[in-house]
Amino acid sequence: MKMIQLDTRKQKIIDFVADKKIVGNKEILLYLQNNGESIERVTLIRDINSLIADGYLKKIGSGRSLKYELTSESEILAPINFVEYLSKEQDERSKDPIYFNFDIFSRLKNIFSDEDVKEFERLNSLYRNRIANLSETLIAKEIERITIELSWKSSKIEGNTYSLLDTEILIKEHKEAEGHKKDEAIMILNHKRALDYIFQNRNEFKEISLRKIENLHSILIDGLNVGKGIRSKGVGITGTNYRPIDNKFKLAEVLEKTVEKINEMNDPWSKAIVSIMMLAYIQPFEDGNKRTSRILANACLISHDVCPLSLRNIDETEYRKAITIFYELQNALPIKKLFTEQFNFAINNYFV
Repeated sequence: MKMIQLDTRKQKIIDFVADKKIVGNKEILLYLQNNGESIERVTLIRDINSLIADGYLKKIGSGRSLKYELTSESEILAPINFVEYLSKEQDERSKDPIYFNFDIFSRLKNIFSDEDVKEFERLNSLYRNRIANLSETLIAKEIERITIELSWKSSKIEGNTYSLLDTEILIKEHKEAEGHKKDEAIMILNHKRALDYIFQNRNEFKEISLRKIENLHSILIDGLNVGKGIRSKGVGITGTNYRPIDNKFKLAEVLEKTVEKINEMNDPWSKAIVSIMMLAYIQPFEDGNKRTSRILANACLISHDVCPLSLRNIDETEYRKAITIFYELQNALPIKKLFTEQFNFAINNYFV
């Protein structure tokens, strides 16, 4: 699919089709005319044909029954107006519960185009060339820096109030910061333990398994009064009407399908982004799902000699918004954007 910058009118068409799922050109024309567009049918057909050619829309039926819907690839990367979508309150976006979409597995492909992967490989070659010329001592120091910064930011995303400096002191000097809950220090140190385990056993994560995911989760929630293993009760998520699966056996099934999808991916970046999206989406554990997703993503990268993501300068609010978009629309475009930015940041700031 060729991802391009859409003009305003085409963007409105995509937004409308994404909202209505399946529509005819008369409905689209009326919608545009009622929303500030002076457009004739012949111009609309030209726009629709252009969106079909670029891989955003596909035809259903023919003649008078002809309608349009988003393509499978477009559904997961459709450039809809996310700012406008999230400007609505939770119950405006959907008054009814939003349930797990079992069709998601057929869409988890081509999130990164061939061009994306080539660019990632080019950037990663810079990383590999640099570490080839660094001493083991300097490499160890950079790994320690990434460990500190990822432990801090991943914990901060979860509401942890430790500063980066406090986190460094905790990890390097084993001194807890005053005025903070014990659980905050445990959360950060658990991140360090998980990352230490991955760096020491990097080859183990070239292929993912359910057991390996559960092991990472167990390390991350150790000592935090969170149950280990796949949950047996339903969970709710603040800020969204998305309701994850509440059946333990179905959870195990979709988690196994996710493991299969991760292992099927042809490049480590695709493995990593599917890990980030799907563990957050499935919510297989009582708590610690997104933490596990971020650490698993890095395990996929590290095991393939790819520069890990520290997420140091990621905006927590934008991350939460991106995850909410995936919960409710199964659209990966915001997560893809953040992932790409963070990989570029990592290449430019570590092992240099």
